[in-house]
Amino acid sequence: MGAAGIASARTPNPVFEKDYFRVPQPTSFAQCPQFFVGGKPPAIPPRPMQRELCYEAFAVLHSGETRTPVYVAQRLNRRVLEQADKKRADKFFADARLPTAERAELEDYKRSGYSRGHMAPAGDMSTPTAMAQSFSLANMVPQNIQHNGGAWSKIEQDTRRYVLRAKGDVYVITGPVYTRTSPSIGGNEVRVPAYLYKLVYDSTTQRAWAHWQANREGEQVGAPITYQELQKRTGIDFSIRPAPQH
Repeated sequence: MGAAGIASARTPNPVFEKDYFRVPQPTSFAQCPQFFVGGKPPAIPPRPMQRELCYEAFAVLHSGETRTPVYVAQRLNRRVLEQADKKRADKFFADARLPTAERAELEDYKRSGYSRGHMAPAGDMSTPTAMAQSFSLANMVPQNIQHNGGAWSKIEQDTRRYVLRAKGDVYVITGPVYTRTSPSIGGNEVRVPAYLYKLVYDSTTQRAWAHWQANREGEQVGAPITYQELQKRTGIDFSIRPAPQH
């Protein structure tokens, strides 16, 4: 789950932000192919201000137009989750690898009425560094508070429960979807997604499914949609070839 409650003022911690990349992280997916099935990222039509960011436990394609992720990719398995760091970090920060004009800042979320919703959940992180990095605003979207702590949190927990039962690696891609009328928050005009999705692919069984949620209060967890339906709704080729479902 992302940050619960309305985003509030928080004094930046310059020591934390300076030390966050003790080991420099790459800015090319070619250097973190492990987060993608077969090392192939989703095929996204190029747009201005799209930047690739590698982190210890996930990868982000970031949009400088929306100041949010296009998508966030993870590779999970039972070992990773059993090592998950139980001590939750809470130091949100703007990733200095992104140009100032292309990123969200802490001020954008203050008094916005939206929470800072993790795309790669903090609960999936297996080391203190991975946990800290998951609080990068490059991994966040403005999310309805009730949805973040309700239906979306349940989807994250259900995904972890599945991974703990899986026999091998499970790839997860999470992202926002916008409409022409999607509002924005803050001075940097961080876009508020109309929908969120979470695609799950079990590399052992070659099964894939997706959760599709409106970013609003009162949303309930419904039946997953198919991989093909997710492709249709998003227009994204996720570079996954799941086995036919019977």
